[in-house]
Amino acid sequence: MKNPFFKNFGPFKIDVLLKKASISNAQNFKTDKIFDIKDLLSATKKDLTFFHSNNYSSLASITKASYCVTFKNLAHHLPKSCKKIIVDNVLLTIANITKEFYPNSINDDFDNTVKEISKTSLKKKCKYGKNVLIGTNVKIDKNCYIGHNSIIEKNVVIGSNCSIGSNVIIRNTIIKDNVNILDGCIIGKKGFGFFPNKPKNIRYPHIGIVIIDENSEIGCGSTIDRGSLSNTVIGKNTFLDNQVHVAHNNKIGDNCIIAGQVGFAGSSSLGDNVMIGGQAGISGHLKIGKNVHIGGGSGVIKDIEDNTKVMGYPAKNLRDFIKENR
Repeated sequence: MKNPFFKNFGPFKIDVLLKKASISNAQNFKTDKIFDIKDLLSATKKDLTFFHSNNYSSLASITKASYCVTFKNLAHHLPKSCKKIIVDNVLLTIANITKEFYPNSINDDFDNTVKEISKTSLKKKCKYGKNVLIGTNVKIDKNCYIGHNSIIEKNVVIGSNCSIGSNVIIRNTIIKDNVNILDGCIIGKKGFGFFPNKPKNIRYPHIGIVIIDENSEIGCGSTIDRGSLSNTVIGKNTFLDNQVHVAHNNKIGDNCIIAGQVGFAGSSSLGDNVMIGGQAGISGHLKIGKNVHIGGGSGVIKDIEDNTKVMGYPAKNLRDFIKENR
């Protein structure tokens, strides 16, 4: 979906955009206009995208983007209609380009637009505790509760019949109906995306949002980071226990149960009806199928097929794990 919160400063002529991103052969491209930067799947002929890993070759082959920033050895996967921009460092180049489109997405300073809820029009729409602060561009539907000392910063939409606990911070997030956010959660802050660089690391812009679908619950002290180019999504009727961390771009399906202290690295996807035991770790850029069970304390470092039970580190078929640990 189109990002409803961060302002897009495009379009840019492609040669001007590439010069700003310090691409040396920018003069070789025409003066086509690029309206946005998007991932391989959602990009249109008006957009620029990027392709940096063989893991995404199937998506690269069907992208509709007009231009793609990529490595020389990956360019052959892209369709002929997509012009290739060959660089030495794809992600760093994309970070520089994204900054041009969305310069306001780099920092996550505190929201200085917030007001006491009693001074806003929302005071009549929900019940709230003491010291509740509300930012600009916040919408809250009927029958909602907000606990003490919570801050609903700018760019948040909350559906009906939702309960927001105490000491919660939310920004850049869409929450559907009948969702419970328990005490101490932080939702919608930027993810842990940067490039190590001495003496100062380079931050990657995070222009995605968090979407929490209906009838879900987020346990106490959990953190859900917003996406970089795509969104971080929690499916319908999915329950997260306390102190769960969901990093940027993760997609968690419907009817999932995630126990306490589970950690997700970025850009992995979970199918529906997945159950994960406490203190398990899910590496980044993985695909976890439907109806998968992952035992507590497991370390998942590769894709898992549908209807599979795994345990251990590295996580393996449950029967194999039991045989090896008798």
